[in-house]
Amino acid sequence: MADAKTHTLDVPGAVLHYDVRENADTTEPALLLIGSPMDARGFTTLAGYFPDRTVVTYDPRGAERSVRTPDAEESTPDVHADDLHRLIAELGGGPVDIFASSGGAVNTLALVARHPADVRILVAHEPPAGTLLPDREQALAAIRFIRDTYQAKGSGAGMAAFIAAVGHQGEFPADYAVAPDPAQFGMPAEDDGSRDDVLLGQNLISCTHYEPDLDALRAASTRIVPAVGEESAGTMAYRGGVALAERLGTTAVVFPSNHGGFMGGEFGMPGKPAEFAAKLREVLAENA
Repeated sequence: MADAKTHTLDVPGAVLHYDVRENADTTEPALLLIGSPMDARGFTTLAGYFPDRTVVTYDPRGAERSVRTPDAEESTPDVHADDLHRLIAELGGGPVDIFASSGGAVNTLALVARHPADVRILVAHEPPAGTLLPDREQALAAIRFIRDTYQAKGSGAGMAAFIAAVGHQGEFPADYAVAPDPAQFGMPAEDDGSRDDVLLGQNLISCTHYEPDLDALRAASTRIVPAVGEESAGTMAYRGGVALAERLGTTAVVFPSNHGGFMGGEFGMPGKPAEFAAKLREVLAENA
């Protein structure tokens, strides 16, 4: 596979960094691998399974290399979608194919609703779409509890609450308030005073509370494939994928492994990347 070449793109409120692994001989659209707040590093292994495609990864605004500027507005899915629209235009225009996971899936739903011509196929893997869940109010309250814990006690406590919530099985009870000891997850309990974490401080509320434009998604020319991980059953992100599929009148495709099943050892939590890539290739071929 070609080496990744890094580029930058100035957008309102940020300077995006993106990497292109180019295959000059392919006749297929570029394949974008997108997360949020996960940056390009998380897709290194998955990208390697597509040497026959031009593969593009990027750091969302506020993550890793993509620095927000002092005049940046709140980072919402619509703002991330505008970043992606500008990135696709910089690549030569759509349509492209996109595999988007977690918050990246929410952001690309916003992209497709606004700019359906940008995307041929969207595989939306485990979007934490709290507004689509049957226990919507309890789920959104559980997310706000994470935010409140972070604001009150800092990143260690906030991440511990986040880990507990994303692993919660089934619907959230109305009185959900689980705040484990950060040491349980190897994190410090001390508050360093910062409140600019890209997950807890920037994207947590705007992503999970986003209301997808379902009418626009149903009308879009883009082939939207909601997806879930076989090991994630019962979690909020899995249920978000199932709920999205139901709202679009389809069935979620089950992928191997879990929420990060496409990863190798990038962050020390390997999934089943070979099996995952094979399934993604199959889904893209079926929807081409």
